[in-house]
Amino acid sequence: MSRPFKAFLRFLFPFSYARSRKGSASWDSLFRKIGHRFHDESLLRQALTHRSFTHHNRPSSNERLEFLGDAVLGFIVTDELYRRFPESSEGELTKAKSIVVSRESLAHQARAMDLGDYILLSRGEERSGGRLRRSILSNTYEALLGALYLDGGLERVRFVVRRDLMQNIERFFKDRIDQNSKSWLLEYAQGRAMGTPEYRVLHETGPDHEKQFFVEVAIRGRVMGKGMGLSKKTAEKAAALDAIRRMGLTDKEFQE
Repeated sequence: MSRPFKAFLRFLFPFSYARSRKGSASWDSLFRKIGHRFHDESLLRQALTHRSFTHHNRPSSNERLEFLGDAVLGFIVTDELYRRFPESSEGELTKAKSIVVSRESLAHQARAMDLGDYILLSRGEERSGGRLRRSILSNTYEALLGALYLDGGLERVRFVVRRDLMQNIERFFKDRIDQNSKSWLLEYAQGRAMGTPEYRVLHETGPDHEKQFFVEVAIRGRVMGKGMGLSKKTAEKAAALDAIRRMGLTDKEFQE
């Protein structure tokens, strides 16, 4: 086949040509990664088509599907968080949602499924590293969710979002206790007229560049918890968290 004729085929059938270079197995492998076999493959093609590949024919790029996928993703994540964490505040839910739907999160998942290998880009965009670019990967993943919604419905997208993006969301709500243990203990103690928690360094060990601090926290003179860390602040947080656990406090009690 002559080079001019190949160029003509690329112009006339850009997606078919790109697909033939990857081999027929590429579709099956992508379907397995998504967990869904598309009934309308044109939706999947559009989801994978970057605007640089379409030149001036913007309606055939993935931008409209990205718009739809962003909305569907936002709704599903909001609904999931609201139902799964009934004792969390609006602020905590908002922060958790922002983490789940962030560009970093979506691009990470796109890389995990090698989505960049399937994106249709212009040669210039590909040469400049477009297949690895965070914005392109995250936008394409959203477009993929939009296509999945049109082809498989809301519950199919919900399944994928749960599997891909929300597996570790419980860790966020657990970590926030660790991170805010001092302020939570203070709020709890003062709200019940127990006084202000007092922290005291028991002793220090190790050389100056690797010191370990041992701290205890007391309320009304009674030691409530102990902790250690590489700084006084870290040790105090650990002591507060130890006090919280010893007192048997729950997330619900901190919200009251």
